[in-house]
Amino acid sequence: MASLEDTFVGMPGWAKGLTLVGVLALLGAGYYAVVHSSISGELEASRQQKQQLQDQIRDAERREKQYLELTQELANREASDRQNRRILPEDSEIAGFLQDLNRVAELSGLTIRLVEPRPEQRQELYSKIPVVLALTGRYHQLGKFFYNVSKLDRAISMENIRMTQPRQLPSGEVVINVDVRATTYRRPPS
Repeated sequence: MASLEDTFVGMPGWAKGLTLVGVLALLGAGYYAVVHSSISGELEASRQQKQQLQDQIRDAERREKQYLELTQELANREASDRQNRRILPEDSEIAGFLQDLNRVAELSGLTIRLVEPRPEQRQELYSKIPVVLALTGRYHQLGKFFYNVSKLDRAISMENIRMTQPRQLPSGEVVINVDVRATTYRRPPS
């Protein structure tokens, strides 16, 4: 029996070329089936995984942005709430209120003749805490007092302002007696 090599050598040139083309086609088909198609499948799977990861990154970035916006909004609301609690506290803090009025009166150069806290008056959304004051001083000192009270952190209204006729002291100074009801407010307990 003739060997495969002898058979190949005895073949005409066109048959050798055809055999070579057939062997190369078989090798190409085998390569494609075994190597290329598996790599191609892995490549497609990798592309899909990349797209999923990019989608997840975009979603995470969107959620991070929302988180930062909500965190900023929360910080703003907390700051606003702290400011509101200074303006309208939950406790009456009457001692602090009276101390503030006394300090402002002294800074303005007024004499306080009377400080009379009145009972708290409950309203639907807040409570009023009135204090009757009797003050003595010059006109500009009184103006300075009312201005400085308006600059305090706490919500305060000055009501029922009654002024007496100015009187001249032996020193030549003209003073006015003023009776006023200073009312501060507090929020009802939560």
